[in-house]
Amino acid sequence: MFQDLGAITYHNPFYNRAPKDDDTVLIYQGDSVLAVRNGSALALPTVASLPAALRAAPLRYAFSLDERAFFLGDSGGLLAQEDLIPSRDCRQMEPKELVFACAVGESLHRWYNASRFCGRCGSKMLDSETERARVCPDCGLINYPKICPAVIVAVHDGDRLLLTRYRNRPFKRYALVAGFNEIGETIEDTVRREVLEETGVHVKNLRFYKSQPWVFTDSLLMGFFCELDGSDRITLQDDELSEAVWFPRAEIPSDHSSISLTGEMIELFRNNFA
Repeated sequence: MFQDLGAITYHNPFYNRAPKDDDTVLIYQGDSVLAVRNGSALALPTVASLPAALRAAPLRYAFSLDERAFFLGDSGGLLAQEDLIPSRDCRQMEPKELVFACAVGESLHRWYNASRFCGRCGSKMLDSETERARVCPDCGLINYPKICPAVIVAVHDGDRLLLTRYRNRPFKRYALVAGFNEIGETIEDTVRREVLEETGVHVKNLRFYKSQPWVFTDSLLMGFFCELDGSDRITLQDDELSEAVWFPRAEIPSDHSSISLTGEMIELFRNNFA
């Protein structure tokens, strides 16, 4: 999965520290990042390499990969399109640790942009000096980074796996049933509800597999394997999905994401590990 960095360690505790010239900078404009592309290789700017106008803007410490520190900058709308790489294009580039850094940084960038003003009183929010949070100086409201819990569900019936395709989304490959947790709902109930809503089938014997920080959509995915309970007749939620199909293990298509929890779980089932 895309967050698997091998020997590299991701450090995300908050530090209120100043940038150094050789620190890496993540700057976003629209749905793109300031970067250099050389074939499939991705390179990011350092503080020292930034144009003067960008270097003068405040830089926020984001996280570190081993000893390499990453800071968030502000484009001010000044970047030319040829200096930017669309965020979606970065997902298949190398090295993987920079792909991960760009994705995590963009999630933080979206949150900072969305929390400029207090949602309770409308005052301008300030950065906390002690934690990664935005604080209202007038009413005291504290806003933390956005993380949305969601489920990925591999529903199987003996030697068959239920695969779906989204409707009206850029992602056209096969996927597992997925959906977001609702207020006051356990994550297990989210699994049952989402499968029933999207496909019309019931499930039993839920088994948690693992989680993935899917920062592309500010989500924390929790993967479950579960068994069909009762009828296998599919009733499609056609405003959400274009297709839902039972595939025998030997016929499961390889047309799925290679960097996601979904893809890993599909391959586990194909290879009899689930």
